[in-house]
Amino acid sequence: MSDVSSAERECGKAFLPKFDSQGLLIAIAVDSETKDILMVAYMDEEALAKTRETGLAHFHSRSRGRLWLKGETSGHFLRVQEMRVDCDQDALILLVKPEGPACHTGARSCFYRRLDGEDLEPIA
Repeated sequence: MSDVSSAERECGKAFLPKFDSQGLLIAIAVDSETKDILMVAYMDEEALAKTRETGLAHFHSRSRGRLWLKGETSGHFLRVQEMRVDCDQDALILLVKPEGPACHTGARSCFYRRLDGEDLEPIA
């Protein structure tokens, strides 16, 4: 349990990230120009520190169980322009400048389909 009060976390000026029981925060990458949601991932303390240190989005890969620099294999980095923190500091919005597609499928965004009844339809 944290020593930080809700009032400190919600109304104070200090950055006091609230990691979940697995040590993760939700991180939503948003294109800083278009405001399109590009992807949702998780950050642990290491990923958050590396992102702040380098200006490049780092995440915690749950499937690989390790630090992951977005773009490390594809070259499609996300350059962080601004970080926004939600009210209880357990989620972040990263306003980013993408250097190529954000999705591993090659799509610009991981959100490239919409639900239409029971079917997924590509978003034009």
